[in-house]
Amino acid sequence: MRALLIDHSTASGLRLGEAPDPVPEPHQALVRVHATSLNFGEVKHGIGGSADGAVPGWDAAGVVERAAADGSGPAVGTSVVTVGLGGAWAESRAVDTSALGVVPEGADLGAISTVPVAGASAVRALRRIGPLLGRRVLVTGATGGVGRYAVQLARRASAHVIASTGDPARHGDGLRALGAHEVVAHPGQADGLVDGVVDNVGGPQLVAAFGKLAPHGTLVAVGHGTGEAETFPFGALFGNDGRHDRALVTFYLLDGGDLVPDLTWLAGRVAAGDLDPGISWRGGWERADEAVAALMEGRLHGKAVLDVR
Repeated sequence: MRALLIDHSTASGLRLGEAPDPVPEPHQALVRVHATSLNFGEVKHGIGGSADGAVPGWDAAGVVERAAADGSGPAVGTSVVTVGLGGAWAESRAVDTSALGVVPEGADLGAISTVPVAGASAVRALRRIGPLLGRRVLVTGATGGVGRYAVQLARRASAHVIASTGDPARHGDGLRALGAHEVVAHPGQADGLVDGVVDNVGGPQLVAAFGKLAPHGTLVAVGHGTGEAETFPFGALFGNDGRHDRALVTFYLLDGGDLVPDLTWLAGRVAAGDLDPGISWRGGWERADEAVAALMEGRLHGKAVLDVR
């Protein structure tokens, strides 16, 4: 099959080539991939950390070509969205049926391919914060894939949403259109305390965001894009003076249990137009090097989608 392979001799670390066809386990479906979306983490760390010839990729959407032998999952011909630790950047993918959501017939599979890591991470991070009706939620890195979904979902849940982005003048109107009530340049600029934080940045911004938590508030550390350490000054973890019972929660999407309901629900909302997938770059997979460069250079705010042809 054709696939994007790791090749450290190229500028992007990728090349189109031939790879062995995947052989599904009994609990896996074989999916014909139509589109895949890129995530900053897999591009920054996955390409450089993988051996030449490997097929990377977390997110993909396509059609079931062979149903799982154990009878789990959808039937042949069903449109699906999938997530896993590799193998998405290829014509075919073997994927666990517990990480495979059903997609409405006729949906744009490129848009749906943005759902798995970005959308499901946003859903589960917000769920960890707790009921959102009337609560104040801060989203850092709000123009990224997870951030955009988190802003929209928190607003749909009737939270007061504060979006943090490095360039409010450029991105403020777009974030407000997604549902943000306020847009700030740094978590420390948020007006007042917040009940929850979805942090997609890490480093000093995480520390500043934790300092904005109200009593019983929760910060979910989803992303660590800065690559910087989180160094808390003395006293930051005290519980007196209205700082009692604040929580900092680590996060890993694939340890969160069965993803089928969340992936299916998100795919339905994107297909219906209720959620904006935020595609800022889209092209054939032969142009993957362009998308990788734009993502690594910080020129993409939203999702990059590769159509598999």
